[in-house]
Amino acid sequence: MRLYYQKLHSPVGSIYVAADQKFLRILAIGRHWDILMRNSLKAGFDPIPVKEHPVLSQTKQELDEYFAGQRTRFDIALHFVGTKFQRAAWNALLGIPYGETRSYEQQAQAIENPKAVRAIGRANGQNPISIIVPCHRVIGKSGKLTGYASGLENKKYLIELEKKSFQRARP
Repeated sequence: MRLYYQKLHSPVGSIYVAADQKFLRILAIGRHWDILMRNSLKAGFDPIPVKEHPVLSQTKQELDEYFAGQRTRFDIALHFVGTKFQRAAWNALLGIPYGETRSYEQQAQAIENPKAVRAIGRANGQNPISIIVPCHRVIGKSGKLTGYASGLENKKYLIELEKKSFQRARP
């Protein structure tokens, strides 16, 4: 299967996005791209760099709006490839409201598997669609920032961006 990709620039560094004909499949920040591409190659994808692609263009536009504080929800069509547990974990991430955080424990409870806290952390670390599937919104039970495939400084930036934008939008 063909996978079309582009490199974008953002406040959190280089972002790589990849899509098939209909769905965004990968959004990776920095070095996390190399890991996800190795997995895609193993899965039989044929990655092709492109300058124009409708799914990637929409993704770029939505990301630009997000980083400008003008978008709190993404509309791009997504497709996850992972185990049943991973897909459940990633879908639970989509339920975390913009500008809010949850603990790994709360995410495990959201998928009705409260003892799977560590497995949730592993699944989040393998999230193929960062930012849009907001694993950055998951923090330690104590409130401390923990684990993020693209670095804790990027996690902190994304959480602060959302909190600032959220506070500006409230009356």
